[in-house]
Amino acid sequence: MENREPVSPSSVTASILVVGDEILSGRTKDKNIGYITEFLTAAGIDVKEVRVVPDEEDRIVEALNALRSRYDYVLSTGGIGPTHDDITADSVAKAFGVGIDVSQQAVELMVRHYGGAEHLTPARLRMARIPDGAELVLNPVSAAPGFMLGNVIVMAGVPNIMQRMLDNAILKMRVGKVTLSDSVSPGPGIGEGMIATPLAAIAEAHPEVSIGSYPSFGPAGFQTQLVIRGKDAAKVAAAKSDIEKMVAGIKR
Repeated sequence: MENREPVSPSSVTASILVVGDEILSGRTKDKNIGYITEFLTAAGIDVKEVRVVPDEEDRIVEALNALRSRYDYVLSTGGIGPTHDDITADSVAKAFGVGIDVSQQAVELMVRHYGGAEHLTPARLRMARIPDGAELVLNPVSAAPGFMLGNVIVMAGVPNIMQRMLDNAILKMRVGKVTLSDSVSPGPGIGEGMIATPLAAIAEAHPEVSIGSYPSFGPAGFQTQLVIRGKDAAKVAAAKSDIEKMVAGIKR
């Protein structure tokens, strides 16, 4: 990641758009959202929204235009394969109001991968159609590239291919200050109901950090983990200290 864009002094935000009827029907279980969010978080890019839409052009265009106007980046997965229902590239072109055609650069990559132009069938050639003005996102697994147009990055839906594309896509993105995380576990028997009011006061006193409460139930009964996230280590530590004092008061 040495060549990626420099760290932004302000927060860098992203959204994820998953395209595919198979995701919405439950036939395919999405494995990309968690991977992308963890990957971007480690790079200092905050994922703010995730949408899943069917293989319908109007729905894809609508989601793209909403997300790309709201966040620094939109990362899309799915719908760039060789079949008739792979319409993400066309939808991106429509959202940006540009044309779409076969990219010679994409063709050359695929010819090398498949061992000659004679193996580039019409279906495979469909995967070389790239919106005008887009920059290719290389695919070292199966050669058919993704692309970046404006602040929209389009990648394959197959997880192992998407992951390698993401390694290349991050090089084209600005990154932000990494979010730090710490936690406090009050211990068994202290549920959310006991800490909700004082925790809300602590959250109000520390507006520049995010405080989440995550309950669970195990052999020892109800438990709650309190997670503090923020960009500034001192502010995360200060919020944690107040939470620890609050928990100690309850235990007394």
